[in-house]
Amino acid sequence: MRNIKKLLIITALIMNVAVCAQSSKIKVYAVQLEKGEAHPLVEVKQENIDPKIGWKNLIYLQPEITFQTIEGIGGAFNEIGGEALAAISKAKKEALMKQLFSEEGAGFSFCRTAIGASDFGIDAYSYSEVPDDYQMKHFSIERDKKYVLPYIKSALTENPELTVFGSPWSPPGWMKESGYMEGLKEPNNKLKQDAKTLKAYALYFVKYVQAYENEGVKIDRICIQNENDADTKYSSCTFPAKDMVRFANKYLIPAFKDNKVNAGIYAGTFRAAQKIDLMDFMMTEGKENLKGVGIQYTDTRFIADARAMMPNLKIFHTEGHCYNGENSVEQAEHRLEEVAGYINAGSTTFTYWNMILNETTESGWDWPQNSLININRKTGEITHNPDYNAMYIISKFVKPGDVRFASVQRGKEPVISVKSPDGTIKVLIQNTDDKDRTFEVVLGEERIKINALAKSITAIVLK
Repeated sequence: MRNIKKLLIITALIMNVAVCAQSSKIKVYAVQLEKGEAHPLVEVKQENIDPKIGWKNLIYLQPEITFQTIEGIGGAFNEIGGEALAAISKAKKEALMKQLFSEEGAGFSFCRTAIGASDFGIDAYSYSEVPDDYQMKHFSIERDKKYVLPYIKSALTENPELTVFGSPWSPPGWMKESGYMEGLKEPNNKLKQDAKTLKAYALYFVKYVQAYENEGVKIDRICIQNENDADTKYSSCTFPAKDMVRFANKYLIPAFKDNKVNAGIYAGTFRAAQKIDLMDFMMTEGKENLKGVGIQYTDTRFIADARAMMPNLKIFHTEGHCYNGENSVEQAEHRLEEVAGYINAGSTTFTYWNMILNETTESGWDWPQNSLININRKTGEITHNPDYNAMYIISKFVKPGDVRFASVQRGKEPVISVKSPDGTIKVLIQNTDDKDRTFEVVLGEERIKINALAKSITAIVLK
């Protein structure tokens, strides 16, 4: 009996030493969402860990089962944000760009911009304002040089490897049956389908990519139409998936090839209302000639359906939930859930919407939305919102080149699990409780207890 007791004591000591040795390889970081901060990340000391582990707090990691390679996390450059950024001092602007794009900051790596005006342009505009200019002789990105391009270039200064993609909210008005960039003005908010117009529109995309490249901004890819079911008071265009594939195959892909444009061509952006169009795309001959699909506001079940039909289809996320300008903690508490939903369904990216807005939070069409940061143009005051904290830690630990791997969380909280090319394992979890919680990470034969701060998103890094 004494020998058994000694054996149990020795075993316990060995296990304790093993856990201590393992803990030296672990780092735990967190952000809390009560308020936005310029540098919200803190290292969490693993002290006074609760020995009791509820079954909902168990996370099983299986890094040998891998899925898609991550292309990046980021947000959108819009004209209203660029105007707000231009209103502050050079020093403040540089500091803000470091917070968003540098490795010391959030390190955003994958961002969106509009081809012409988005709903967060100051007003509607295109790069071809002269009617019937089929040869694009009057094509010009001059307007973007005031606010949009300086915004993007300042980001590239901090992260030269930043991936940028573009998508139009509308073709030039004269290319549409309605004659207007904005919707709801005429019954048919649709691109004309005659060969002359479609060829001109393909040239419009070519000119856009080339003009941006001449400004030092590489456009990695384009999506043919933002929310292609939309007919709205701001710039929009209805563009059915079958028409989109036809346009790409007959006009856009050849135009890119003839002009040696290397940007990828993607369908979309499809959204939640678009399961019909997403499935139409999947069933359309010639879809395989496009590089993939951009998606936003989409039930992840639809993504699973598409990937089941076409396992090699690349799907990337293009716009996060915009909410209503409240920028509340409660809204930010849903960000990890949203990001995890897309990443775990197979998306290679997550793209937040407005990174920066002004003090009104409103679009050019009086529509308030959330943002990571607000800039008061009169006072120069900069406000970091709770969403900033959430996106900061997600981007900090989910990097381009990481590979998603299998994990199982027995509770309802969202989990993202990725590993770096050097083998480092990174796991993002969330504690929505008002007090600290202990989680247990199970990795093979090892069981590692983690202290997660109250109301926080936590990153676990295992070397």
